[in-house]
Amino acid sequence: MREPEPAVIRAASAGDTRAFEQLVRDHQLHVWRFLRRFLGDDALAEDITQETFVRVYTKLDSFTFQAKFTTWMFQIARNAAIDALRSRERQKRIVEASRMSAPAPVVAPPDLRMELQAALDSLPPNLRTPLLLVEVLGLRYREAAEVLGVPEGTVKSRVFHARQQLHRWSAEADKVHDDRGVLGEV
Repeated sequence: MREPEPAVIRAASAGDTRAFEQLVRDHQLHVWRFLRRFLGDDALAEDITQETFVRVYTKLDSFTFQAKFTTWMFQIARNAAIDALRSRERQKRIVEASRMSAPAPVVAPPDLRMELQAALDSLPPNLRTPLLLVEVLGLRYREAAEVLGVPEGTVKSRVFHARQQLHRWSAEADKVHDDRGVLGEV
């Protein structure tokens, strides 16, 4: 992912709509991909991508060039996503409080992409986010640390623990698959 020229950022901050449109065009897909993995919901990721760029636009004059623009932008995206998740959780609690219903059974998805998403969804957000930043977006640990506002060592530790949990998840899924195969033959 390429960093925008400082002149483009300054122009956008000064109100140049073409410069801001260029920032959006250059980074929109990267932000959406991050949010899609973070949130696990394509439509919500689209909405939060738009929200991210609204926030970028309103906060652009506070960008101080002390960090990479993309790092700053991903921090905004992450914060917008967390806000959306909190809002969704509040809405769920309200709906659940108004009516009691049995949870839907979990069915293992047949498609590998769906399995990967399920594996990522099984991670808590504090492990999923650093993993996505480092492994999917290709940020360096230092850059991911800036996005998350934590020390670099914390990012390394969280990525390590996320990988461990994914390995355990995969081993458990393989065991369930093997057990079903044995039972199917009996």
